[in-house]
Formats: sequence, C-alpha cells, structure tokens
Amino acid sequence: MAVSPAVTTLCENSNEVFLDVSKLLLTYADNILRNPNEEKYRSIRIGNPTFSTKLLPIKGAVECLFEMGFEEADTHLVFPKSASVEQLKLIRESIATERDQRLSRGQMVPPTSQTAVASVSSQGSSAAAAAAAAVNTSRPGVTPAPSQPPSLEDSMSFFVTLQSNFQHVMLYESHELQQKARDVIPHERLSSAAKNKLKEAKEADPECKLGIEDFMVLELLRWFKQDFFSWVDCLQCSHCAGPTQNTGSHSPSADDLRWGAQRVENHLCQSCKLSTRFPRYNNPEKLLESRRGRCGEWANCFTLCCRAVGLEARYIWDSTDHVWTEVYSVSQRRWLHCDSCENVCDKPLLYEVGWGKKLSYVLAFSSEQVVDVTWRYSCKHPEVLTRRTRVQEAWLRHTINGLNASRQQTLSPERKKDHTERLLVELVEFISPKKPKPGELGGRNSGSLAWRIARGETGATAEPSAKQTSGFVFTPTDKEKSSKVLHLRYNSTKDQYCRVSNNSEVIKGWDQCVWTKESVFRKVESDWEMVYLARTEGSSMGRISWKLDFAPAGLKIKSVSIMASSQTFQSGTVCWHSQADQVMAEFTGDGKMQSIPSLSGSSELIVAATLEGGDGESSWQHSQLFRQSLKQSDESSFEMLIHLEDA
Repeated sequence: MAVSPAVTTLCENSNEVFLDVSKLLLTYADNILRNPNEEKYRSIRIGNPTFSTKLLPIKGAVECLFEMGFEEADTHLVFPKSASVEQLKLIRESIATERDQRLSRGQMVPPTSQTAVASVSSQGSSAAAAAAAAVNTSRPGVTPAPSQPPSLEDSMSFFVTLQSNFQHVMLYESHELQQKARDVIPHERLSSAAKNKLKEAKEADPECKLGIEDFMVLELLRWFKQDFFSWVDCLQCSHCAGPTQNTGSHSPSADDLRWGAQRVENHLCQSCKLSTRFPRYNNPEKLLESRRGRCGEWANCFTLCCRAVGLEARYIWDSTDHVWTEVYSVSQRRWLHCDSCENVCDKPLLYEVGWGKKLSYVLAFSSEQVVDVTWRYSCKHPEVLTRRTRVQEAWLRHTINGLNASRQQTLSPERKKDHTERLLVELVEFISPKKPKPGELGGRNSGSLAWRIARGETGATAEPSAKQTSGFVFTPTDKEKSSKVLHLRYNSTKDQYCRVSNNSEVIKGWDQCVWTKESVFRKVESDWEMVYLARTEGSSMGRISWKLDFAPAGLKIKSVSIMASSQTFQSGTVCWHSQADQVMAEFTGDGKMQSIPSLSGSSELIVAATLEGGDGESSWQHSQLFRQSLKQSDESSFEMLIHLEDA
C-alpha cells in the first residue's frame, strides 16, 4: 500500500505507464543508496531527455522525487546531503512493493514505453507540450470542477486576448522605440548603482552567484516607481487643482485611437465642475511621454524599459485584472516576478496571499513565446484548477502550442532548444507549490543572503493568516515624499480616510485602506445613532491592521504619533500594537495622540488591533473600534502622523 500522496497519485496511472516510470524512479533511488558518496547520482538535470519525456509528464512522478527528498536547484533536481536517507528508502520501498505486486499478477514490463511522450525533437516542442499538459491537468487528487463545456464565444474571446497580447509585445522589440526609452532612462546612473550593489553583495557573501542584471532590474524598478511614473486614480483638476471624480467616459478622438486609447475617462472636478479627459493609452511610446496611469500603463511602459536596457522581459496578463512583468535572470536561471507599481521583485505569491486574489489564468507573453505561468503565482493549485472554466485545458494547450510554433518558425535551433530547456525548468517549479514565507507575502525564499538583502527581505513583518484578506499598503506620494510627512485620519461617522498630507485626499470606505482584516465589519446602530467596527457575530476574535511602506520612496521613520479610539464592555478587550521591523510596541486606544519613539529608523510600519472577549450572545459587541455618534461628523477616531527622513 502506498504510504505517501505522491505514490498514491503515481499508482493512478495505467499499468504500462506505472511500470515504466517506477523503474526509472527506483533507478534514481538505488543509485544514491548504492553510491552515497557519488555526487553525480544526487543530481538530475531537468533538461535530460529521459527525465523530460519519460518522467516529467507522468502524474505523480516528480512529486515522488520531491517526497524522496530531492529539491529544486536551478536547472537540476538535487538530493542534498542533509536529506533523510530513511525517507528516501521509505518512498522507494513503497514504489517497489506496488511494482512487485503488479508484476506478480502476470503483467510484463514493456521493453519500451509506448505511453510516455515522444522523444524530444530537435526543436524540443514535443517534450515541452507534453510536460505542459501534465502540469496543467494532473494536480495530485484534483480534477477540474464539473461544468458546462465552454461556449465557442468564450473560446474565441480568450483566443482574441491571447493574440492581442502576443502581438502587442512585438512593440517592445522596435529598435526605434527602445532608443526612445533609453533617451529617458538614466542608464549610466542605474548601471553604476547596480555594479556597486553587486560589489557589496559579493563582499558580504563570497558565495554570491548573482549577476549584474539581477541588480539592474532592482535599480530600474526603484527609478521607475520613485522618479518616473505616477499613479492615477482621479486626476487633479487642470483649472483649479481641486479633486475630481471619475464619472464615466468620453468618445476617443482620432489622436486617442492612434495611441491605443480605446477608453477615455471623464474626470469631473467637484468644485468648478470642469471635465478633464484621461485617455487610457496602450502604446508604450506615448506612455514614455505621459508617464502616468494605473497597472496597465505601468506594466506596459516598464516592460519596454526592461527591453531597452537589454533585459529579457515578458509581459504578464492576469485574468483577474492585473498585469506586471517578468525578467529572466541569467545567473539564477529563472524568471523573476517584477511589479513596477509596487516596486517589488521575486514575490510571486503577493497577489494570492497578500491581496487575496482568486487567480485562474496568468499568462506570460514575450516576442517569441506564450507560457501559462499560473502555477508560479499560486500556492493553492487545487483551488485555482477549479476556477479554470473559461476554456478547456486541452484547447488552451493546443492554442498556445500553435501560437508558439508559428512565432518560432524563424528561430535558430539553438534558440528553440534554449526555450525548451527554460520551459522544462519552469514546469518542474510549477509542480511543487511554494509556501508563503514570513515577510515576503508569499515570495520565494530560494535566493542567497545577498539577493534577499538587495530586495530588503531580511526583516520580519506580520504575516496574515489564511483566513485574512489583505490588500492596501500606504506608500508616500510625491507630495508626501517632498514634505517628508504622512498624515492620515479616519472618521467613523463619515466612513472615510483623509490623507491630510496629500492635498486632503479622501478615500471612502473603512476597508479600502486596510492591509489585513479578519472577522471585522462596520456596524451602524440607527436606533442609538452610533457607528463602530466590531467582530462579526459568532466569531471569538477579530483582527485588523494597516500597513505603511516608506522604502519605495527611499525614506524611513523619523517619528511616529498615533491616536486610536476603542471602547469595551463587560469582559471585552481590544489590544493595539505597532510593529516596525522586529520592534513591537503596544499602545492604548484611549483616543489620545501617543508618540512611539521605539519605531524610529524603520522603513515599514504596521498598526494592528485585536478584538476579543465579551459575554453572552452579544459578546461580539463588547469590543469596539472607532465608536462615534452619527452626529459627530467632524471628529477623527483614528489618526497617524509620521515624520520621515532619508533612508
């Protein structure tokens, strides 16, 4: 009987497939057991034709290697010296027992496997396609949710999306457009900074194997976020500089359409009623000039900038309405997640774990290839698979393979082989879901110390639990960066935040600026004319937190003052605390402004409250935040004043 989920899954294959692949797995295990000091037997090259064609596509096979103790390492799977030999023996014996039972029933081992995928062709497309099929449809113990077959309209719509993005990324290869990007990028300054950071990393870590491109992408991200591009929710009025509101759309002009702006937003001034047009440009050449927008514009322009400085980059499209970039690290031999909006690198679980996104399709587009990279961005593969209902998996694989074959017709055999080897490495990565790491919001922890220091990922931060939802992080705007002050107020009665230090910007909704929340809601008591935040009925605990990150602006905390009001009844309790790096400080929720000097010098701040206790059926009401009368329309119930200084 199988003793592991991986072996159980392996046993689900047909008899012929099982006998063929189990022989290979036993060979890998026996080589290590018989030759414990031979390094060559502890490493399996992912690009090896035997591995990529006879093992990788088979359900449960790679998972068995992982359960034996093999680990992913660049282009190889490695059995480290620290791995448990007893665990290896356990999985090996489980496979061998099942194999012996099948052979004893009279089944013969076929001389050659007729069910494994065909040998790698000179282009390598057969192995890649078969491996992709295995990754997309053979999650252990998971089958897609039963549903009606996707309609022809759904498939055609998805095909248009694929074609549109695949064609759009060709713009990034224009030498003329790349030159225009280089004209605005301070390449010499960024390159010099990257070289210095690489030198420092090698001095700090003699084993550092990073390359200049790893540090160049970090410098490019910082420059793009801090100095070049700006975020737009609602434009400032072009006449009176007052706040505007997006009230609909205008018809695009001929010039708008020339630059790919099919949609033009109408931003109406709340004071002088002047209407300001905001075309959503889709042409990166125009974005080099306008330098503003939301995630679509950011990723579009940033991917071009990556290509302009010689980085191999691809545009990432997420069906849940977000886009970003991936950059290939030659030294690390893998693709790095890069989100220019957030100035983050190599934190692929940010969206699912950090933001609470329900992912289904995440696709990577370069000038030469489309890749389904959904599994890199999820640690909940079974959940994701149940949501992939827009098109059939077989149709998606066939369509992607067709698009790639067409685009790669003119590539050299060497370049095609390079694509195949990279894809095989990715597919092995996808098979083994990563677990979120503290402080990374789900980012990988496989980088060296130098790499993690360069990304600022060595400090501890609060990690949301699986039940929490996460999202908003305050980062300094240009005005706040200039004044080095971030001043925030929340009014419970109006249910709105006022960002005093940013032209008194108003954000409606208590949960719109929350980083994490668990079992918390806003209660309005119409009869008593009171409003407050409380635990959801029936929950024993509620949590809520706000996060501020000053690192993207190159700043750190000089001083922090916080005012929070909370009220308890009977045995209810509210615990307030603030955390910066590894320093945690409690403070009271008595409605008075309190200075917290121990937080100075940090580049990140988390303010959190925990609600517990209470008696009887109404215990959820016995711990409250921001309790106010509906008539107290001008008083703040929560306030943070942070003075900043250069990091």
